Order: sequence, then structure tokens, then C-alpha cells
Amino acid sequence: MTYVTDPIGDLLTRIRNAQKAGKESCLAPHSNLKLQLLELLKSEGWIADVEVIGEAPKLSLEVTFNPEKLSLTLTRTSKPGRRTYVGVADLKPVLRGFGMAVLTTSQGLLTDSQARTKKIGGEVLCTIS
Repeated sequence: MTYVTDPIGDLLTRIRNAQKAGKESCLAPHSNLKLQLLELLKSEGWIADVEVIGEAPKLSLEVTFNPEKLSLTLTRTSKPGRRTYVGVADLKPVLRGFGMAVLTTSQGLLTDSQARTKKIGGEVLCTIS
């Protein structure tokens, strides 16, 4: 049994590798945080669909890629060894608004633009462009 110390980093790596291999979708182990992250990416149009598959103890997430977004640049910002927190004043747009940062806040997972609108900061999980 393998133990993953950074589940979000593992998810992003699975997505990067599957896209580089030309796959239409990929599988990842289920967790509520990963599901929320993927639902946020789906609502913003970065991925086409996310689906929970399997039985209760062995759930998996199937991520279907958006054919219009051929290759996503996914970067893990806050890592288990070095957490990265930003306040609303330090929250800058990613690639002048063409990218997106995902933050964990007191109000749940938010994009950088949503966090600026609500005027709250948090931990920067990853950036997508």
C-alpha cells in the first residue's frame, strides 16, 4: 500500500500526466477536498466533468478533460512542507486574469477572483493556467 503525503499534488500530477499522454480522462482516489476542487474547476470551465465512481470504501474520481483546454498548467503552490497564505491585499490575478488560483478560505474553496470579491484571503492550494 502506498501512502501519499500530498493528495492535492498527487491529483494535479495525475491530471498533468494524463493530458500529456493524450488521454480523455483520468482516475484519482476520492476525498471531499479533491471533489470540491474538481467541482470548482468544472464550474470555471477548466475541465469538462468530474464523476464519483465505485463502492463506498473504494471510491474514485473520474476527471474528464475539456477538449478546448488541451494542456493545463497546474502548479501546486502551498505544499505540506511549506504552506502559503495570502491576504486579500496580496492576492494578485494569475496571468493577468487568464489563469486562476484556488484558495481554501473560511468560506470554503474559492477562486482568486471570488476571494477578492468577498475580500477574504486564505491558503493558496494551486494555480491553473
